[in-house]
Amino acid sequence: WLVIDRKVYDVSEFCHRHPGGRRVINHYAGQDATDAFVAFHSDKALVKKYLKPLQIGELAPDQPSSESNKKESLLEDFRELRSDIEKKGLLKPDYVFFSLIFLHFLLLEASAWLVVWYFGISSVPFFAGVILFTIAQTQMSWFQHDLGHRSVFQKPKWNRLMQIFVLNIMKGLPACWWNHLHNQHHAKPNCFRKDPDLNMHPLLFSLGKTLSKEVSVGTLGE
Repeated sequence: WLVIDRKVYDVSEFCHRHPGGRRVINHYAGQDATDAFVAFHSDKALVKKYLKPLQIGELAPDQPSSESNKKESLLEDFRELRSDIEKKGLLKPDYVFFSLIFLHFLLLEASAWLVVWYFGISSVPFFAGVILFTIAQTQMSWFQHDLGHRSVFQKPKWNRLMQIFVLNIMKGLPACWWNHLHNQHHAKPNCFRKDPDLNMHPLLFSLGKTLSKEVSVGTLGE
């Protein structure tokens, strides 16, 4: 069960069909998921049609909307800020900007291959090609990140298709894998055992079970 706008939903079965993945929705079991719901779903009217048959009740009038460990005033400030940003149109995509981003990393990647093809694989053209290719691949990563956030096009379908093209074809990585992990990261950022980014210690990040023990030992030692 979880709560959205003070309504209680049983998503025990629906979580297996949830487009964003089972873990994302399960991370909010027994909690208020209002802000995550608003952030993740652009077409809320459509999604609420799926929610309606899952509703099993509402919170009692004296029941708070958020957990006791969350500061109500901070939540209200955040929701007011988001509402203000939406009213000002700051979340609307800039097609010119993203078109230039797309074209510039295509040109960088094409230049990388052309340098090696035309000048050969001696040291200077080879490393010049590597630099151009690396910059292009890095820019692709951030572009597909925006596509994964459904920030480039207004229609989610076009964001998904373009992300598959950039990530699956141009970078050789599965978009579904990236979305599965990144959705969890934004659903529960920096929450131990829920944010996948924190489970990569000690290879990429500096948080996790091992570090938690190290911090505890260090604190006791002091």
